[in-house]
Amino acid sequence: MTVTLADVAARAQVSPATVSRVLNGNYPVAASTRERVLQAVDELDYVLNGPASSLAAATSDLVGILVNDIADPFFGIMASAIQSEIGGPFGSASHRQPSKVIGGGRAGGERLAVVCNTGGSPERELTYLTLLQRQRAAAVVLTGGAVEDAAHGAAVATKLRRLAEAGTRVVLCGRPPVPEAPEAIALTFDNRGGGQRLTEHLIGLGHRRIGYITGPEERTTTRHRLEGHQDALAAHGVEDDPKRTVRGSYDRRSGYEATLELLRREPTLTAVVAANDTVALGACAALRDAGLDIPGDVSVAGFDDLPFSIDVVPALTTVRLPLAEAGARAGRIAMGREEPPPGGVAVVPADLTIRASTTAPRS
Repeated sequence: MTVTLADVAARAQVSPATVSRVLNGNYPVAASTRERVLQAVDELDYVLNGPASSLAAATSDLVGILVNDIADPFFGIMASAIQSEIGGPFGSASHRQPSKVIGGGRAGGERLAVVCNTGGSPERELTYLTLLQRQRAAAVVLTGGAVEDAAHGAAVATKLRRLAEAGTRVVLCGRPPVPEAPEAIALTFDNRGGGQRLTEHLIGLGHRRIGYITGPEERTTTRHRLEGHQDALAAHGVEDDPKRTVRGSYDRRSGYEATLELLRREPTLTAVVAANDTVALGACAALRDAGLDIPGDVSVAGFDDLPFSIDVVPALTTVRLPLAEAGARAGRIAMGREEPPPGGVAVVPADLTIRASTTAPRS
């Protein structure tokens, strides 16, 4: 049965006019009411009247870019690069690969890029996808790792398929492919390989007591980087002691607190691997406050190679992800100016970048 505007209004306990105002954004609505309406839209999967097939050629000039945290340079760099490729007409048909490019959009003119900041909320991610479908977005680019939850993953896959069916191009940037939604082109980062190379670098220097600070447990990025670290330990016969791994978040405070916890658990650590460069900054601050020298007493390594990494003292050993290049490529694919990779999936390499924050242990 087709979900109507009245159904959404009933679920949200507001008038149909209020639902229309929220979805069209043409009249001020209280924040609490807006949230109720958006939740009802998401729960009922209310998108458009009529079959999606009739809208395949009716996409708008809107392009949605989903990020977890626009204040995080990891997402800001990608979003900026994606947006730099949005504008002007879609690529001509001669530059498209019919088996992979989905939908068109109106010929000519500029595109409006809208950055949707989810705050890491799975619910907000689903709501934004629903609203972008309702707005008949020409393209949607999802950045960063996915939430590892079966129900959420299934819901995202359903929404990506419906976006594609409605004529929207869907691109994943730095995110694993979604087998249930093969229409979504995936440029996925080699987080596992990068994590393995980083830990192998430390092992090669002679480190055996290596602490590890993870990101949020539910993120694919977190799991893949940790698995790479564990792969390196196993390959070189180094014990993977659970007390040397501390769960955290992708922020400086988490890095600081997790490092103090690592030192409490094992004061003789000779190296710390952080889930990203921002976490590594917190780790360095904690080590200095504990009276330890970097890298003389403890080596520190990060991940991502964010712009500040080369300017901190000592400069940070890290894994470089080509965030701007990947974002620009995702933008071109979303605009139909570049052919998708074979099979719809490309692995973006993660390169070890050695700087002054790592050296051989003293003992």
